[in-house]
Amino acid sequence: MRYEGNIYRPPSEAYSLLVQVTIGCSHNKCTFCSMFKDKRFRVRDPKEVLEDLDSARKMYRRIDKIFLCDGDALCLATDKLMLILDKIHDTFPECKRVSVYGSSRDVLHKTPEDLKKLRDAGVGIIYIGAETGSDRILKDIHKGSDRAQIIEAVQKIEDAGIAASVTFISGLGGKPLWQEHAIETASMISKMSPTYASLLTLMLEPGAPLREDVLEGRFQLLSPEEVVAETLLMMKNINTDPARECIFRSNHASNYISLRGTLPADKDRMIAELRMAMENTGLLKDERFRML
Repeated sequence: MRYEGNIYRPPSEAYSLLVQVTIGCSHNKCTFCSMFKDKRFRVRDPKEVLEDLDSARKMYRRIDKIFLCDGDALCLATDKLMLILDKIHDTFPECKRVSVYGSSRDVLHKTPEDLKKLRDAGVGIIYIGAETGSDRILKDIHKGSDRAQIIEAVQKIEDAGIAASVTFISGLGGKPLWQEHAIETASMISKMSPTYASLLTLMLEPGAPLREDVLEGRFQLLSPEEVVAETLLMMKNINTDPARECIFRSNHASNYISLRGTLPADKDRMIAELRMAMENTGLLKDERFRML
């Protein structure tokens, strides 16, 4: 297997074979992100990708899941993705699922038939970073997509029979916009009713443009207690379709409090856990143990 630069994957892909299909991120302008700032985006030669799959077959006796890297492998034309997926099917017949990062732009460029073709070829999850439901914050962070586009993309994924795993970031609105961030994000989750919704907490590494705003006083980070208050306000305002379960997770290493549940069934329990954390701040994770 050959890899270029640092490789990133969703936490749930910890035991997946990671196959680099693109190098970097085609957008790469989000102000909170430093993941691909050291890479110039390009699509790998498909021949190299197929060779890597052959190499992996020689190395591993069994591969149950495969994740296609880097930032948005879904930007590839459907026929190029099918070439890779067909190779995976032939080389790893035991593979149960292929997953991929994708932006809302990538999804909206695909036809419903394209997505169903990818589903039938083994794509089980598409991970989308929505980050926030607020159009104002989406513009501030240079996301490149607006609220309506993100909602449409997630619904399109789900309609194709693929699970959408959508990520949001606590604290992304800073102190002035924390309420807007919470309420608009809750509204977005409610309208999407994705299969999975997850919550990270803002952490800024060197290379993220927003970090400079923090250091120079233009952006004020939330305190741990304020992050919990924001999460509580968000949770109170989520009203997903009772007929569609949404698996909710806030158990990333960056989070101050771990939440696990299914919406809407576990909403009240998670609200109670957040209220308990607000009353007893000793339950919050120490900064020393937070990491990306």
